Amino acid sequence: YMGNDYQKKIEFFYKEEKRMPTYTEMMKLFSFKSKNAVARVVEKLIDAGHVTKDHLGRLMPTDSFGDVPMLGFVTAGFPADVEAEMTDKINLDNLLIGKKELTFMLEVDGDSMIDAHIEPGDMVIVEKTNVAKDMDIIIAEVDGEFTMKYLRIKGDKKWLEPANKKYQPIYPEFDLKIVAKVKAVIRKY
Repeated sequence: YMGNDYQKKIEFFYKEEKRMPTYTEMMKLFSFKSKNAVARVVEKLIDAGHVTKDHLGRLMPTDSFGDVPMLGFVTAGFPADVEAEMTDKINLDNLLIGKKELTFMLEVDGDSMIDAHIEPGDMVIVEKTNVAKDMDIIIAEVDGEFTMKYLRIKGDKKWLEPANKKYQPIYPEFDLKIVAKVKAVIRKY
């Protein structure tokens, strides 16, 4: 059963067209001669939980749709038997995004957080909040300027600390507002 191939073809179609394929389009995608054969594949994909149908019987992606296979830990080298390892899937949205409505992405400009492994050009996923703990990496508004730093709290004192020896800590003159908390960093190569 080549479910994985069919699933990949559907996922590719979905990515390109921003919608699920029709049965006729799936006949072309899978090079099948009948819609019956397509229906059988669809049933298998539904059983496997990769796709579902809406109330009108149209194909819909499920939560596991478009998951990236998780292949164990990188220090263990590449798994010898990849097929056996493909059972664990990770959905990137679920992994990186907690509260969708509060989540947004920012591109990093500047190198003040470089020792926290956040470099210029990286994307950070942040969640809006006005509370954070000591040593959380936050987006803050300090005296009217936005910046990303470590939040430092000692007693009733709050200040911002960079992760780069070249920069000084920032002590607010008037006020320090926590705008968001950094949840993840994405770096593309």
